[in-house]
Amino acid sequence: MNVCATVNTTQLNQSMVVTSIRLLPSSLTSLLQPRSPYSWRWRPPPSSVSFPLSPIHSSISSNGVGDVELPVDDQSQVIFIGTGTSEGIPRVSCLTNPANKCPICLKAAKPGDKNRRLNTSILIRHPNSTGTHNILIDAGKFFYHSALQWFPKFGIRTLDAVIITHSHADAIGGLDDLRDWTNNVQPSIPIYVAERDFEVMKKTHYYLVDTSVITPGAAVSALQFKNISEEPFFVHGLKFTPLPVWHGQGYRSLGFRFGNICYISDVSEIPEETYPLLKGCELLIMDALRPDRSSATHFGLPRALEEVRKIQPKKTLFTGMMHLMDHEEVNGYLTKLLESEGLDAQLSYDGLCIPVRL
Repeated sequence: MNVCATVNTTQLNQSMVVTSIRLLPSSLTSLLQPRSPYSWRWRPPPSSVSFPLSPIHSSISSNGVGDVELPVDDQSQVIFIGTGTSEGIPRVSCLTNPANKCPICLKAAKPGDKNRRLNTSILIRHPNSTGTHNILIDAGKFFYHSALQWFPKFGIRTLDAVIITHSHADAIGGLDDLRDWTNNVQPSIPIYVAERDFEVMKKTHYYLVDTSVITPGAAVSALQFKNISEEPFFVHGLKFTPLPVWHGQGYRSLGFRFGNICYISDVSEIPEETYPLLKGCELLIMDALRPDRSSATHFGLPRALEEVRKIQPKKTLFTGMMHLMDHEEVNGYLTKLLESEGLDAQLSYDGLCIPVRL
């Protein structure tokens, strides 16, 4: 079943821009107006930095609703389970502040608004000769809420594996919620995690690592921890190549490449040795926290765009956005980059589903 084609197609049509240019009502000029509590400081690069873009025809749908040249049974999907920061959007502090109500959080408080974002995570649905496998990357502290919203809509019943990018709460805080699956759906779930992050889990989730400490009769998530390094590994026949990056000074996080899709959710610096692993990337999914600058631990949009120009993917979807990133305004600005330099980039949103070839 091609779930990308059957679920929320109106919403998908409004967001994905690959082979056609759709001007949004906002513009870069509107971003400079004092409508939002931030200033826009991005400066366009020299024209020599731009690169030609070839639209992706068979790998990614041109409108997000499944018109790629693939048989339905052979089609994989990437589903954005969450696209926001650790604290989520809207922020409670913004909605309860009587002096200065945040316009983006007010939008995000409305059901269905694309500014409503929970912890960054994707799910890969990958059919092969042994069946269709659901592979989740990260289960953060809002995982239950994301799963409650999107799993029924996309018909996701089982979780065949969880891959961990790093050991912050927005990536591992939902491991306890996996008990619903291991108690009621399947006997266990394999967790692919680097040794350094597993050492953290031994403290934060000690009762999941060493189940002997559990009170007799209590039910917790039944997890099978599988150590990964920075070498390629396979999950249900799908090859994953770790993409080592820095997530703040001295803190190592992992992105992952599967097929020609590169996913880097938490990054402040890409080491030189990682760039060769990004060569030939067709779809880049990358961290972009805020519109004006980077932080100590995350790319901001200006730096993220610099990296896109360097990596030269065919299509980019940004993720991990905070409440300063208005979905329509920033996408309107990014759409103009498609016109001016052929740079095809947009913000993702929770519930976005795109068909891909793996």
